[in-house]
Amino acid sequence: MAQFVSNLGMKLSWRFEDVFGLDPDLLSLVSKPVCAVLLLFPITEKYETFKREEEERLKTEGQEISPNVYFMKQTIGNACGTVGIIHAIANNMAHLEFESGATLKKFIEETSVMTPEKKAAWLEVDERIRDIHESSAQEGQTEAPSVDDKVNLHFIAFVNVEGLLYELDGRKLFPIVHGKTSEDTFLEDAAEVCKTFMNRDPEEVNFNIIALSKYSN
Repeated sequence: MAQFVSNLGMKLSWRFEDVFGLDPDLLSLVSKPVCAVLLLFPITEKYETFKREEEERLKTEGQEISPNVYFMKQTIGNACGTVGIIHAIANNMAHLEFESGATLKKFIEETSVMTPEKKAAWLEVDERIRDIHESSAQEGQTEAPSVDDKVNLHFIAFVNVEGLLYELDGRKLFPIVHGKTSEDTFLEDAAEVCKTFMNRDPEEVNFNIIALSKYSN
């Protein structure tokens, strides 16, 4: 991830780091502040049932989404990591720093007023990000899956926008609001939501959590 965003022009004054556990002692090891959390989790039948029920419930109940939330759909196979990173960065532009002419910053600025569907369509044809994604994947420790491979693991992002904790998942119809948060409590608040994913499928072990945190020497 660090290689990918660096190649896209983001300065590494903030970095992605592993979260080794959700207990307070392990969360305290994560550098602060944290501006985004990425969760990798397995897509199971239990999760898909929950997802459908959640979307139907929120369609009926409604929720107030800030117009300042950057949200895009995922229409490219096995691109959830890229979409998750874009969600994490696009909703924290005030914190992050970029090189002059940075590819990712340009993409976010160009798509900021588009609908979630048009953002996804723009990503489909953006050769700049695709080429950098493929190059970064080849430098990784494992071979990246092709867009046609069947993969049951999925990345989503959690961000703090105007004091609300948002779950951003390109497979969902809209952002999900998980209540109030703050810069000081964001990591712990996001961790509580991550626990609900784990508790939903307690027999599953394929979970991974990554924080986008302020780099400190």
